[in-house]
Amino acid sequence: MKIYVDFDDCLCETARSFSSLAIEMFGKNVPYDDIRYFELDKSFDLTPEQFDQFMVRGHQPEVLLSYEETPGASEVINEWITAGHDVSIITGRPYSAYEPSREWLDKHNLKNVRLYCLNKYGRERFYENLEFSLELDDYYKMQFDFAVEDSPSAFKFFDHLPDLKVLVFDRPWNRACEFPNPNYRRCLDWENIRQIVV
Repeated sequence: MKIYVDFDDCLCETARSFSSLAIEMFGKNVPYDDIRYFELDKSFDLTPEQFDQFMVRGHQPEVLLSYEETPGASEVINEWITAGHDVSIITGRPYSAYEPSREWLDKHNLKNVRLYCLNKYGRERFYENLEFSLELDDYYKMQFDFAVEDSPSAFKFFDHLPDLKVLVFDRPWNRACEFPNPNYRRCLDWENIRQIVV
Protein backbone atom coordinates (compact mmCIF):
# COMPACT_ATOMS: atom_id res chain seq x y z
CA MET A 1 0.00 0.00 0.00
CA LYS A 2 0.99 3.61 -0.54
CA ILE A 3 0.40 5.90 2.41
CA TYR A 4 0.46 9.70 2.62
CA VAL A 5 1.15 11.19 6.06
CA ASP A 6 0.97 14.89 6.85
CA PHE A 7 3.67 16.26 9.18
CA ASP A 8 2.29 18.98 11.44
CA ASP A 9 -0.30 17.82 13.98
CA CYS A 10 -0.17 14.28 12.65
CA LEU A 11 3.46 13.41 13.41
CA CYS A 12 4.15 16.20 15.88
CA GLU A 13 2.35 18.63 18.17
CA THR A 14 2.83 21.81 16.18
CA ALA A 15 -0.31 23.62 17.31
CA ARG A 16 0.49 23.06 20.98
CA SER A 17 3.86 24.69 20.39
CA PHE A 18 2.26 27.53 18.41
CA SER A 19 -0.17 28.17 21.25
CA SER A 20 2.81 28.84 23.54
CA LEU A 21 4.55 30.87 20.85
CA ALA A 22 1.52 33.17 20.45
CA ILE A 23 1.69 33.99 24.16
CA GLU A 24 5.44 34.55 24.02
CA MET A 25 5.39 36.79 20.95
CA PHE A 26 2.11 38.70 21.20
CA GLY A 27 0.49 37.90 24.54
CA LYS A 28 -2.29 36.04 22.71
CA ASN A 29 -3.52 33.35 25.11
CA VAL A 30 -5.43 30.77 23.08
CA PRO A 31 -5.21 27.31 24.68
CA TYR A 32 -4.74 24.37 22.33
CA ASP A 33 -8.32 23.12 22.80
CA ASP A 34 -9.63 26.55 21.76
CA ILE A 35 -7.82 26.61 18.39
CA ARG A 36 -10.89 26.50 16.17
CA TYR A 37 -9.36 27.31 12.77
CA PHE A 38 -6.54 25.80 10.77
CA GLU A 39 -5.81 29.38 9.65
CA LEU A 40 -3.65 30.44 12.58
CA ASP A 41 -3.98 34.17 11.95
CA LYS A 42 -7.71 33.71 12.54
CA SER A 43 -7.29 31.39 15.54
CA PHE A 44 -4.84 33.73 17.29
CA ASP A 45 -6.36 37.00 16.02
CA LEU A 46 -3.12 38.18 14.41
CA THR A 47 -2.63 41.11 12.06
CA PRO A 48 -1.00 40.29 8.70
CA GLU A 49 2.31 41.66 10.00
CA GLN A 50 2.08 39.62 13.21
CA PHE A 51 1.17 36.50 11.24
CA ASP A 52 4.24 36.90 9.01
CA GLN A 53 6.47 37.25 12.08
CA PHE A 54 4.73 34.30 13.71
CA MET A 55 5.26 31.98 10.74
CA VAL A 56 8.91 32.99 10.34
CA ARG A 57 9.54 32.25 14.02
CA GLY A 58 7.56 29.00 13.91
CA HIS A 59 9.73 27.71 11.05
CA GLN A 60 13.09 28.52 12.61
CA PRO A 61 15.17 25.31 12.88
CA GLU A 62 15.36 25.37 16.67
CA VAL A 63 11.58 25.70 16.90
CA LEU A 64 10.88 22.96 14.34
CA LEU A 65 13.23 20.62 16.18
CA SER A 66 11.51 21.28 19.51
CA TYR A 67 8.09 19.90 18.52
CA GLU A 68 6.97 16.88 20.55
CA GLU A 69 6.13 13.70 18.68
CA THR A 70 2.45 12.78 18.54
CA PRO A 71 2.31 9.59 20.67
CA GLY A 72 2.62 6.41 18.63
CA ALA A 73 3.40 8.05 15.29
CA SER A 74 6.91 6.72 14.68
CA GLU A 75 6.05 3.28 16.02
CA VAL A 76 3.11 2.81 13.65
CA ILE A 77 4.91 4.25 10.63
CA ASN A 78 7.88 1.97 11.20
CA GLU A 79 5.52 -1.00 11.43
CA TRP A 80 4.12 -0.04 8.02
CA ILE A 81 7.59 0.26 6.49
CA THR A 82 8.65 -3.09 7.97
CA ALA A 83 5.51 -4.64 6.46
CA GLY A 84 6.56 -3.34 3.04
CA HIS A 85 4.23 -0.37 2.72
CA ASP A 86 5.39 2.76 0.86
CA VAL A 87 5.13 5.76 3.21
CA SER A 88 5.63 9.39 2.19
CA ILE A 89 5.56 12.36 4.56
CA ILE A 90 4.08 15.23 2.55
CA THR A 91 4.11 18.62 4.21
CA GLY A 92 3.06 22.13 3.26
CA ARG A 93 6.05 23.51 5.17
CA PRO A 94 8.25 25.76 3.03
CA TYR A 95 11.19 24.17 1.28
CA SER A 96 13.51 26.13 3.56
CA ALA A 97 12.20 23.97 6.42
CA TYR A 98 13.27 20.72 4.75
CA GLU A 99 16.60 20.20 6.54
CA PRO A 100 15.34 20.66 10.14
CA SER A 101 12.23 18.63 9.26
CA ARG A 102 14.42 15.83 7.94
CA GLU A 103 16.54 16.07 11.09
CA TRP A 104 13.41 15.84 13.28
CA LEU A 105 12.33 12.66 11.46
CA ASP A 106 15.76 11.12 11.82
CA LYS A 107 15.88 11.90 15.55
CA HIS A 108 12.46 10.30 15.99
CA ASN A 109 13.49 6.98 14.42
CA LEU A 110 11.96 7.76 11.01
CA LYS A 111 15.13 7.64 8.92
CA ASN A 112 13.56 5.30 6.35
CA VAL A 113 10.62 7.49 5.40
CA ARG A 114 10.64 9.92 2.46
CA LEU A 115 9.85 13.60 3.07
CA TYR A 116 8.45 15.99 0.48
CA CYS A 117 7.65 19.70 0.74
CA LEU A 118 4.57 20.31 -1.39
CA ASN A 119 4.07 23.79 -2.83
CA LYS A 120 0.34 23.80 -2.03
CA TYR A 121 -0.28 27.52 -2.39
CA GLY A 122 2.08 28.59 -5.19
CA ARG A 123 4.31 30.64 -2.91
CA GLU A 124 7.65 28.92 -3.44
CA ARG A 125 9.98 30.24 -6.12
CA PHE A 126 13.56 29.37 -5.25
CA TYR A 127 13.76 25.63 -4.60
CA GLU A 128 12.23 24.07 -7.71
CA ASN A 129 13.29 20.70 -9.17
CA LEU A 130 14.94 19.40 -6.03
CA GLU A 131 14.53 15.78 -4.98
CA PHE A 132 12.43 16.72 -1.96
CA SER A 133 10.26 19.41 -3.57
CA LEU A 134 6.87 18.78 -5.14
CA GLU A 135 4.87 21.11 -7.32
CA LEU A 136 1.17 20.33 -7.57
CA ASP A 137 1.49 18.87 -11.08
CA ASP A 138 3.98 16.30 -9.76
CA TYR A 139 1.92 15.57 -6.67
CA TYR A 140 -1.22 14.91 -8.71
CA LYS A 141 0.62 12.10 -10.53
CA MET A 142 1.16 10.26 -7.23
CA GLN A 143 -1.19 7.53 -6.04
CA PHE A 144 -2.08 6.66 -2.45
CA ASP A 145 -4.32 4.12 -0.75
CA PHE A 146 -4.49 5.89 2.61
CA ALA A 147 -3.84 9.44 3.81
CA VAL A 148 -3.38 10.70 7.37
CA GLU A 149 -4.27 14.40 7.49
CA ASP A 150 -5.61 16.91 10.04
CA SER A 151 -6.36 19.98 7.93
CA PRO A 152 -9.73 20.54 6.25
CA SER A 153 -7.89 22.99 3.97
CA ALA A 154 -5.90 20.06 2.56
CA PHE A 155 -8.88 17.87 1.70
CA LYS A 156 -9.11 19.41 -1.79
CA PHE A 157 -5.71 17.93 -2.59
CA PHE A 158 -7.27 14.47 -2.45
CA ASP A 159 -9.98 15.08 -5.05
CA HIS A 160 -7.96 13.30 -7.78
CA LEU A 161 -8.03 10.05 -5.79
CA PRO A 162 -11.67 8.95 -5.54
CA ASP A 163 -10.84 5.66 -3.79
CA LEU A 164 -8.44 7.18 -1.24
CA LYS A 165 -9.25 6.43 2.41
CA VAL A 166 -8.57 9.59 4.41
CA LEU A 167 -7.89 9.17 8.12
CA VAL A 168 -8.59 12.55 9.69
CA PHE A 169 -6.48 12.97 12.82
CA ASP A 170 -8.82 14.44 15.40
CA ARG A 171 -7.92 18.04 16.26
CA PRO A 172 -9.99 20.97 17.62
CA TRP A 173 -9.93 22.80 14.25
CA ASN A 174 -11.44 19.90 12.30
CA ARG A 175 -14.19 18.80 14.66
CA ALA A 176 -16.87 20.99 13.07
CA CYS A 177 -15.96 20.28 9.45
CA GLU A 178 -18.03 18.18 7.09
CA PHE A 179 -16.18 15.37 5.36
CA PRO A 180 -16.36 15.36 1.55
CA ASN A 181 -17.40 11.72 1.24
CA PRO A 182 -17.72 8.44 3.20
CA ASN A 183 -14.03 7.59 2.58
CA TYR A 184 -13.13 10.12 5.29
CA ARG A 185 -12.93 8.76 8.83
CA ARG A 186 -12.07 10.52 12.08
CA CYS A 187 -9.25 8.93 14.10
CA LEU A 188 -8.58 9.81 17.70
CA ASP A 189 -4.96 8.64 17.86
CA TRP A 190 -2.29 6.52 16.18
CA GLU A 191 -3.58 3.32 17.78
CA ASN A 192 -6.90 3.97 16.06
CA ILE A 193 -5.04 4.49 12.76
CA ARG A 194 -3.02 1.30 13.28
CA GLN A 195 -6.22 -0.72 13.60
CA ILE A 196 -7.60 0.64 10.30
CA VAL A 197 -4.51 0.31 8.10
CA VAL A 198 -3.97 -3.45 8.00
